[in-house]
Amino acid sequence: MASIVVIEDDQHIRASIAQLLAGSGHDVVTSGTAMAGLEKAVHEAPDLVLLDLGLPDVDGTELLKMIRAVSKVPVIVITARGDDQVVVATLDSGADDYLIKPFTTSQLAARVRAVLRRAGADTERERISVGGLDIDIPARSALLDGAALDLSPKEFDLLVCLARRAGEVLTKRDLLAEVWREPYGGSERTVDVHLSWLRKKLGETAADPRYLQTVFGVGVKLVDPST
Repeated sequence: MASIVVIEDDQHIRASIAQLLAGSGHDVVTSGTAMAGLEKAVHEAPDLVLLDLGLPDVDGTELLKMIRAVSKVPVIVITARGDDQVVVATLDSGADDYLIKPFTTSQLAARVRAVLRRAGADTERERISVGGLDIDIPARSALLDGAALDLSPKEFDLLVCLARRAGEVLTKRDLLAEVWREPYGGSERTVDVHLSWLRKKLGETAADPRYLQTVFGVGVKLVDPST
């Protein structure tokens, strides 16, 4: 079973898709507008988003960019727009698949299975090593020099976010968007507190850093202390 957010303004189509997916055992949440859909796509942390482009408040192409700014969730675009340039531009903007209306229920079900299968395969392979850190993302576990780290869920998410972009300076606003899913709000103090807790569990301090290097006035980066 996967959790799926359906963002579609046509009530009949939205209900039909939700019924199809729920009948396949998925947990389905729906929205008829872009901004309500964005909130669900961010805060529900779904496994997949189905996105119509013709939405009443914000065009779906813009919504796709907003989703991509804060999440890597797979997105299947479902739309009546079949122009080749639109298809190419939408895929280049981050859509994982593109399905042109009208489509059959069997077509949609097959696309959903394929995208979820690809996403699952990517997740299963995802391990990250930085110096003595070894992070197993699917298992949500991390080792430091072979010893297990006792991390809270948010500390683990913060570590993964930094490790995925090791060597790259991330601002507190970047971290709020990617870890706390709050691209337009949230307190930077929250980031400071969690970074402090994470440093302690990594056996370091802000005054004597190893993995977590602060770039004053910019942000923080995770590095291999042996390099």
